[in-house]
Amino acid sequence: MTSSPTASHNNAAPHTDREFVMRFTSTPRGARLARLLVGERLDAWGIPYRSPAHEALSLITGELCANAVQHGHVPGRDFRVRLTVTAGVLRIEVTDTRTERRPADTRRPTTPPPGSETGRGLLLVEHLATRWGVTPRFGAPGKTVWAEL
Repeated sequence: MTSSPTASHNNAAPHTDREFVMRFTSTPRGARLARLLVGERLDAWGIPYRSPAHEALSLITGELCANAVQHGHVPGRDFRVRLTVTAGVLRIEVTDTRTERRPADTRRPTTPPPGSETGRGLLLVEHLATRWGVTPRFGAPGKTVWAEL
Protein backbone atom coordinates (compact mmCIF):
# COMPACT_ATOMS: atom_id res chain seq x y z
CA MET A 1 0.00 0.00 0.00
CA THR A 2 1.33 3.44 -0.89
CA SER A 3 0.08 6.64 0.64
CA SER A 4 2.25 9.67 0.67
CA PRO A 5 2.54 13.20 -0.60
CA THR A 6 4.69 13.15 -3.70
CA ALA A 7 7.77 15.28 -4.10
CA SER A 8 7.76 18.07 -6.66
CA HIS A 9 8.06 16.89 -10.27
CA ASN A 10 9.44 18.52 -13.38
CA ASN A 11 7.14 20.65 -15.53
CA ALA A 12 6.18 17.70 -17.74
CA ALA A 13 4.26 15.87 -14.99
CA PRO A 14 1.51 17.34 -12.82
CA HIS A 15 2.20 17.56 -9.10
CA THR A 16 0.34 14.89 -7.14
CA ASP A 17 -0.63 16.20 -3.72
CA ARG A 18 -1.65 12.77 -2.38
CA GLU A 19 -1.63 9.21 -3.68
CA PHE A 20 -2.96 5.84 -2.55
CA VAL A 21 -2.25 2.71 -4.60
CA MET A 22 -3.16 -0.88 -3.78
CA ARG A 23 -3.81 -4.21 -5.51
CA PHE A 24 -6.90 -6.26 -4.64
CA THR A 25 -8.04 -9.79 -5.40
CA SER A 26 -10.40 -9.87 -8.34
CA THR A 27 -13.37 -10.96 -6.23
CA PRO A 28 -16.50 -9.25 -4.87
CA ARG A 29 -14.76 -9.14 -1.48
CA GLY A 30 -11.76 -7.38 -3.06
CA ALA A 31 -14.09 -4.82 -4.67
CA ARG A 32 -15.81 -4.11 -1.33
CA LEU A 33 -12.46 -3.77 0.43
CA ALA A 34 -11.22 -1.35 -2.24
CA ARG A 35 -14.29 0.86 -1.78
CA LEU A 36 -13.91 0.83 2.01
CA LEU A 37 -10.20 1.68 1.91
CA VAL A 38 -10.73 4.49 -0.61
CA GLY A 39 -13.41 5.91 1.69
CA GLU A 40 -11.08 5.69 4.67
CA ARG A 41 -8.27 7.38 2.74
CA LEU A 42 -10.55 10.22 1.61
CA ASP A 43 -11.60 10.84 5.20
CA ALA A 44 -7.96 10.83 6.35
CA TRP A 45 -7.17 13.39 3.63
CA GLY A 46 -9.86 15.78 4.90
CA ILE A 47 -12.74 14.74 2.62
CA PRO A 48 -15.11 13.58 5.36
CA TYR A 49 -17.62 10.75 5.30
CA ARG A 50 -21.08 11.92 4.18
CA SER A 51 -19.67 14.89 2.24
CA PRO A 52 -20.88 15.03 -1.39
CA ALA A 53 -17.37 14.44 -2.80
CA HIS A 54 -16.77 11.47 -0.48
CA GLU A 55 -20.09 9.86 -1.30
CA ALA A 56 -19.71 10.38 -5.06
CA LEU A 57 -16.15 9.05 -5.22
CA SER A 58 -16.99 6.08 -2.99
CA LEU A 59 -19.90 5.15 -5.27
CA ILE A 60 -17.77 5.58 -8.40
CA THR A 61 -15.04 3.44 -6.84
CA GLY A 62 -17.55 0.72 -6.01
CA GLU A 63 -18.91 0.68 -9.56
CA LEU A 64 -15.50 0.64 -11.25
CA CYS A 65 -14.19 -2.08 -8.93
CA ALA A 66 -17.33 -4.20 -9.43
CA ASN A 67 -16.84 -3.87 -13.19
CA ALA A 68 -13.19 -4.88 -12.91
CA VAL A 69 -14.25 -8.01 -11.03
CA GLN A 70 -17.21 -8.85 -13.27
CA HIS A 71 -15.88 -7.88 -16.71
CA GLY A 72 -12.11 -7.56 -16.29
CA HIS A 73 -11.41 -10.69 -14.26
CA VAL A 74 -8.59 -12.94 -15.42
CA PRO A 75 -8.05 -15.99 -13.17
CA GLY A 76 -5.07 -15.49 -10.87
CA ARG A 77 -4.80 -11.76 -11.61
CA ASP A 78 -5.55 -8.86 -9.26
CA PHE A 79 -6.93 -5.44 -10.08
CA ARG A 80 -5.27 -2.21 -8.97
CA VAL A 81 -6.78 0.95 -7.52
CA ARG A 82 -5.03 4.30 -7.60
CA LEU A 83 -6.50 7.34 -5.87
CA THR A 84 -4.90 10.75 -6.30
CA VAL A 85 -5.56 14.35 -5.40
CA THR A 86 -3.85 16.78 -7.77
CA ALA A 87 -4.58 20.51 -7.65
CA GLY A 88 -7.95 19.84 -6.03
CA VAL A 89 -8.98 17.14 -8.54
CA LEU A 90 -9.88 13.74 -7.11
CA ARG A 91 -9.06 10.91 -9.51
CA ILE A 92 -9.77 7.23 -9.14
CA GLU A 93 -8.22 4.68 -11.50
CA VAL A 94 -9.10 0.99 -11.58
CA THR A 95 -6.81 -1.19 -13.68
CA ASP A 96 -7.54 -4.78 -14.67
CA THR A 97 -5.69 -7.21 -16.91
CA ARG A 98 -8.37 -7.94 -19.50
CA THR A 99 -7.76 -6.04 -22.73
CA GLU A 100 -10.68 -7.17 -24.88
CA ARG A 101 -13.51 -6.22 -22.48
CA ARG A 102 -13.74 -2.41 -22.66
CA PRO A 103 -16.73 -0.12 -22.15
CA ALA A 104 -18.25 0.45 -25.59
CA ASP A 105 -18.49 4.24 -25.54
CA THR A 106 -17.36 6.49 -22.71
CA ARG A 107 -19.24 9.46 -24.16
CA ARG A 108 -22.65 7.86 -23.68
CA PRO A 109 -23.05 4.59 -21.78
CA THR A 110 -26.01 2.56 -22.99
CA THR A 111 -29.14 2.18 -20.90
CA PRO A 112 -29.90 -1.46 -20.06
CA PRO A 113 -33.26 -2.98 -20.97
CA PRO A 114 -36.11 -2.40 -18.48
CA GLY A 115 -36.06 -5.00 -15.73
CA SER A 116 -32.35 -5.73 -16.15
CA GLU A 117 -30.53 -6.14 -12.83
CA THR A 118 -27.17 -5.02 -14.22
CA GLY A 119 -25.76 -2.48 -16.64
CA ARG A 120 -26.29 0.79 -14.80
CA GLY A 121 -22.85 1.25 -13.21
CA LEU A 122 -21.30 3.33 -15.95
CA LEU A 123 -24.46 5.45 -16.15
CA LEU A 124 -23.88 6.30 -12.48
CA VAL A 125 -20.23 7.08 -13.17
CA GLU A 126 -21.25 9.30 -16.10
CA HIS A 127 -23.70 11.17 -13.89
CA LEU A 128 -21.43 11.60 -10.85
CA ALA A 129 -18.00 12.22 -12.39
CA THR A 130 -16.81 15.48 -13.87
CA ARG A 131 -15.15 13.37 -16.57
CA TRP A 132 -14.16 9.74 -17.04
CA GLY A 133 -12.61 7.44 -19.60
CA VAL A 134 -10.70 4.31 -20.47
CA THR A 135 -7.01 4.06 -21.33
CA PRO A 136 -4.85 1.08 -22.25
CA ARG A 137 -2.67 -0.38 -19.53
CA PHE A 138 0.91 0.39 -20.42
CA GLY A 139 3.58 -2.29 -20.27
CA ALA A 140 1.11 -5.16 -19.81
CA PRO A 141 -2.27 -6.37 -21.07
CA GLY A 142 -5.34 -4.66 -19.69
CA LYS A 143 -7.01 -1.30 -19.29
CA THR A 144 -7.55 1.48 -16.79
CA VAL A 145 -10.97 2.98 -16.24
CA TRP A 146 -10.70 6.34 -14.50
CA ALA A 147 -12.98 9.06 -13.21
CA GLU A 148 -12.42 12.56 -11.84
CA LEU A 149 -14.29 14.93 -9.56
